[in-house]
This record gives sequence, structure tokens and C-alpha cells, in this order.
Amino acid sequence: MFETFAALAEPNRFRIVELLRAGPRPVSDIGERLHLNQPQVSKHLKVLKEAGLVDVQPRAQQRLYELKAQPLRELHEWLERYRQLWDARFDAMDELLEELQHKEKGHGRKPKQ
Repeated sequence: MFETFAALAEPNRFRIVELLRAGPRPVSDIGERLHLNQPQVSKHLKVLKEAGLVDVQPRAQQRLYELKAQPLRELHEWLERYRQLWDARFDAMDELLEELQHKEKGHGRKPKQ
């Protein structure tokens, strides 16, 4: 999973992944859409491929790059654990705020705005 984070940390690679969400694309199309030259795109795609985020399929004279779901699924599952933790903490904070508001109303004070 570290490789996934490292690969996605670079803004152009993140943009390539976002672009590939719509489907497989050749290097030339990726470069054109993201305003990058072919060597830059190829270098970024190599890193994404080594991280397991993309796969390449040769078609005639082109190579089409497409996303691989598994690393992204693993990243989602890992992040989901933290989302659940934060949801529980926000729920506890909401309960505390409601309790404090109830106490302020009970003492005849107006809640601060």
C-alpha cells in the first residue's frame, strides 16, 4: 500500500489516475489532455505500473493504459477503517455538544452563537 500512496502523491500521476477512471487511454491522449510531453507521461506511467496501479495492453501501434482496481480497493479498505474511527469521534463530540447545550438551557442561559 505504501507504493500506492507514493505513486499517487505526485500531482501528475494523480491526474493520470483520475483521467484513466474514464477508461483506457494511449500515452499520446494522456499527454494531450494533461498538457504533458510524451517522455513525462511515460515516466509517470512507469511508476504507476510498478506500483500496480495501471496495466498496459498493446493494441496495433499503440499501448493502452488502464487502471487496475485492486490497489485502489485496498487503499479504500485501509482508509475506511480511519473513516469509521473519525465518525465515532464526531458522534461523541455531537453528543457532548448536545449535553452542554441542554445544561446551558437548564440554567436559564442563552446558548452562545
